[in-house]
This record gives sequence, C-alpha cells and structure tokens, in this order.
Amino acid sequence: MKILFIGDVVGSPGRNILKENLPHLKTKYRPDVTIVNGENAAHGKGITEKIYRNFKEWGANVITLGNHAWDKKEIFEFIDDVDDMIRPANFPVDTPGIGMAFHKVGQKEIAVINAQGRTFLPPIDDPFRVVDELVNEAKARTPYVFVDFHAEATSEKQAMGWFLDGRVGGVVGTHTHVQTADQRILPNGTAYITDVGMTGPYDGILGVEKEAVLRRFQTALPVRFEVPSDGRTQLSGVCIELNKDTGMAKKIERILINDDHPFFH
Repeated sequence: MKILFIGDVVGSPGRNILKENLPHLKTKYRPDVTIVNGENAAHGKGITEKIYRNFKEWGANVITLGNHAWDKKEIFEFIDDVDDMIRPANFPVDTPGIGMAFHKVGQKEIAVINAQGRTFLPPIDDPFRVVDELVNEAKARTPYVFVDFHAEATSEKQAMGWFLDGRVGGVVGTHTHVQTADQRILPNGTAYITDVGMTGPYDGILGVEKEAVLRRFQTALPVRFEVPSDGRTQLSGVCIELNKDTGMAKKIERILINDDHPFFH
C-alpha cells in the first residue's frame, strides 16, 4: 500500500504546480491513495467547491483541511455532501463535516484521519483522545491508517508520532509550511515527518508576499497578507509505503520540487 501525500496547497500558485506535477508524481510513485491538504487552497485561506472538484479531477482521492477550514463560507454548502474531504476530527462535536475518511483500494481500504493541535492554536478538543478513539475505530475495519496532524508546535507533532507509533502506518505534520528533514520510521513501524511542507510560492514567506511579512516584523503594524499571483513555485510531499500485511511502514521518502530541486520525469 503506497500513500502519496501533498503538503498544504497555497493559493493559485500551489494549485498550478499541483495540477502540472501530480500526474507525473503518480506515474513515478504509483500510489494506491493520493491525499492533498487543501486548507490554504483558496487565496491562501480555505477551500471552495470548485477547488475541491479540481483536486479530485487532478487525481486526489482524499482532501484534508486544518485551522483555515471555514475561511471560505461556501464550504458549509457542500462539506456534508462529500465523504472524501475531512476537517480536523477534534473540532467541536456539532461541527459540519467528518474527521476520518475511508478510501477503497481494490478489496482493501485505508483510513485517513485529520486532527489539529492545540499549542499556539485555538483550544479545541484534545487531539490525542480523539485520534485514539478514531484509530481504534479504524483498526476494527482495516490495518491501513494514516494521520495528517495539523499543528504548530514541533513538540506536539513529535508527541503525536510517538503516541501512535506501532498503531498507524504514518503520521505527517502539516500547517507550518516549511518541510523538515526528519522523516523516519519510528521503532514500532510508524512513518513520521514533523512537517511535509507547503505547495505554493517559492520566494515568499510561508506562502505569502515577503514584503508584507517584512513590514510586519519591522513595524509591528497590521498588514494584509497576500499570496503572490506569479513567480517561482514549489511542491512538497511524501511517499509512504506500508507493509501489505501489517499496515506498518516500510519506507518514507520526502518529495521537494522547486528550481533548486528539479523534478525529472
């Protein structure tokens, strides 16, 4: 079982490089499931139904979200009608949408769970308790379980990795937009990386125009953050291969495509 995961797609630059490269990535890695984090896909905050449909057309099987899930209000018009786009499972109980999706792969299926951290983010429900419950539910159906942990603090992401080691095939961090080089397979078989990185502008700061961020740091005054409409782009992701019998990881490989790391296909 192979999982291709693409990190936070930011605005039109992220969508464009995803559309261009996803077919080539799927040819190279031949994933059984392709997962895309789309919480920043619409102008840097939120997702629309059109973008969701585009992701599906381009080859995504499951779309995960995060703390910007609700920034485009039209999400409320379609999120309850789809079963392959998930928001953090530890949002309040009456929140629209679902936090776990099952994707069929032939006669098998893989469970994909989305959760959000609490350190430096809104104080929502305990992600460890909620993920623990969902993993137990998923493991009753399938040995293949994958977690997108959308969190700010490296320590909280590492804690989730160790918490789930030996219980799920992969735990990948999203949200901070800078790819980390700590991919590994934990002792009990869970593939882990602190942050997959983002898919979007290459010459901005965390996906937005660097000039605005510099003004904010230099003046401490409010500024409007905008996603650059043009310029160089990058794509960040990982490919994880799971043991077909146990569901534990055999391999994790970082994917980084930009002008300094060209993709040959």
